[in-house]
Amino acid sequence: MTENTFLPLSFPAVGRKKITAAFDGGRITSDGGVMLLAAAERRLRLADRLAAAIHDPRHPQRVTHAMVDILRARIFAIACGYEDANDLNRLRTDPAFKLACGRLPDSGIDLCSQPTCSRLENLPDLRTVIRLGWVLVDLWLSSYAAAPASVTLDIDDTVDVVHGHQQLSLFNAHYDERCFLPMHIYDAATGRPVAMILRPGKTPTGKEIRGHLRRLVRRIRARWPTTRILIRGDSHYGRAQVMAWCENNAIDYLFGLPGNKVLQRLVDESADDIRTRRALERKSVLRGREPLQAKSRKAERRTCARIEATAMGLDIRFVVTNLDKGSAEHIYDVIYCARGQAENLIKMHKSQLASDRTSSCRSPIANQVRLVLHTAAYWLMLTLREAVPTTHQLRNAEFATLRLRLLKLGARVIETVSRIRLAFAAACPEVSLFRAIASNLLPAGP
Repeated sequence: MTENTFLPLSFPAVGRKKITAAFDGGRITSDGGVMLLAAAERRLRLADRLAAAIHDPRHPQRVTHAMVDILRARIFAIACGYEDANDLNRLRTDPAFKLACGRLPDSGIDLCSQPTCSRLENLPDLRTVIRLGWVLVDLWLSSYAAAPASVTLDIDDTVDVVHGHQQLSLFNAHYDERCFLPMHIYDAATGRPVAMILRPGKTPTGKEIRGHLRRLVRRIRARWPTTRILIRGDSHYGRAQVMAWCENNAIDYLFGLPGNKVLQRLVDESADDIRTRRALERKSVLRGREPLQAKSRKAERRTCARIEATAMGLDIRFVVTNLDKGSAEHIYDVIYCARGQAENLIKMHKSQLASDRTSSCRSPIANQVRLVLHTAAYWLMLTLREAVPTTHQLRNAEFATLRLRLLKLGARVIETVSRIRLAFAAACPEVSLFRAIASNLLPAGP
């Protein structure tokens, strides 16, 4: 095999001494912090759970890379910022990645390459993909030591632009792109992902939303029969079929509500009053909350309006809920507006873990597998952040910051006959934090 030989790099001299550089330092990794991810994965047993849901048709005696090893390598790479499968063509020899996947850095065989990962992503059928989705739901359920008294589930969709003619992708006029609109569901209290569902690039119908929620709630109720569930979403999810199903199954809901002539007529008087007072008092903005009860609405449904007057005009938003307590201000300002945190979680999922890289696979099943893998990387990063001491400034940091400060650490990996040693830089600024996280992620047993 022919190997390319590059000339050394040259830099400006310092102190009259010539500076050269070359990539010949030996067994050095630029992702030494992947060992923290390995500790987090070992705690969750994430790769083992996902591998158990996939039937491996290969002959056991001819397998070089076990299913669990392929999943670990792919998930670790995504968490470290290598979102494409072909990145593993270079990372498969990285000593830290090999060590994180349970292989010796020098004497162990290399990790899997891109073709092996691609075959894995295209292997599952529809039933297998459904099982993988339930693995993530069960992981969320198991993250609680005991059944909580109540949970709030934020549900939203996000644009996933594609390039090509992937199945299920549609042209969406609102985004002016051909795209998917995957559905994201998060636990509002902890920020943990509950379910990620790839779906066509169009607004979900009430029947579709009801089907997804029915299956999810059935799974939750099987483990937590007495837990009170609140579903929270924007106006895409405030559909008559969804609200009726929630009411029939003792599920609380709070949805945005599209405006109509009836609702507009009910707030006309209040809107005029707020607009006039803002002009008279010369305020830049004046807001008001108005409880409503339209005649067409069932008695158990409460509708609230948020009226905002600015120099640009009026902005009126409506929400609908079956919660029987709380003022209009509390319903909108405290409960509904907290839904905005889910949008931040989706942004991290997309921009910092590249969960929208679904353009290279034509099959929607393969793209759903990718979404599962990126969500698994989300779990690892979230577990890593939860291991940060509560008083540290990185306790609530975004994943990109954690990656930069804790994962992208240069280290020399030294394998001897009896041990393996990772030599990190002596001037590493996060020495104390790295030690604390590694200690917190150690197994509790002997």
